[in-house]
Amino acid sequence: MNNIDYSWEESQNSNIDESPEVGANTSSTQEDADLQTRHNIQIMRRLFHMFNGFAFATLYFITFSHSQMVHILGTFACVLYLVEQIRINYPETASKLLPFTKFVMRAEEQLKESAMMPYAMAVLLTIITFPKEIALVGIYALAFSDPLSAIIGIKYGKHKISPTRSVEGSLAYFVTTFLASIIVLNVFYPAQTGLILLISTLLGIFGAFFDLIPLKVDDNLTIPLFTSLALWVLMTLFGIY
Repeated sequence: MNNIDYSWEESQNSNIDESPEVGANTSSTQEDADLQTRHNIQIMRRLFHMFNGFAFATLYFITFSHSQMVHILGTFACVLYLVEQIRINYPETASKLLPFTKFVMRAEEQLKESAMMPYAMAVLLTIITFPKEIALVGIYALAFSDPLSAIIGIKYGKHKISPTRSVEGSLAYFVTTFLASIIVLNVFYPAQTGLILLISTLLGIFGAFFDLIPLKVDDNLTIPLFTSLALWVLMTLFGIY
């Protein structure tokens, strides 16, 4: 993993002096070593993302209307963007927050926008674009399928499908997407349990296969949009819409 140095401009001008203070150098090296990448479990980051997705979806589920959620998430995304720009453009200040941000941010995010930006935009776009029950499934899939499949895959993934995917992780993705779909849709369509079971099974399979595609686009953006779109198509094909 590449070291993250928040004082890169100063370091380029100080190469003449090859004897930096030992204490400062040791502290910087230790902080860099503590930073995590996508190949680490980073459990606090996963829990943080699960909580955010669960909170947004549940508030939309039981409390706020469509227009209220659009306003809330729109405001949240704007504030988040402002905070991210301040953090990126004032690295000397961001470095002071490293003892806290290292638990929810990866090493490669220290000098660029974090995954929370596409995360917030994806939730907002999903709510704007899709009917309520479909959007809820997409957001719950983002909240649980992605982080849980990563945890299971990193910790227990023995049967590799690709360098970054395993059978165990894909099964976790399938199960969580299936459960999110069947729980939400049964609330909205209690009289169609058999059909909902079939749709949820297919959605879980499609979602697990989609997760195997090595896209360069942030998966926080693609997961809820693909899941919601696939569910919308399935519900249309099976006559629910």
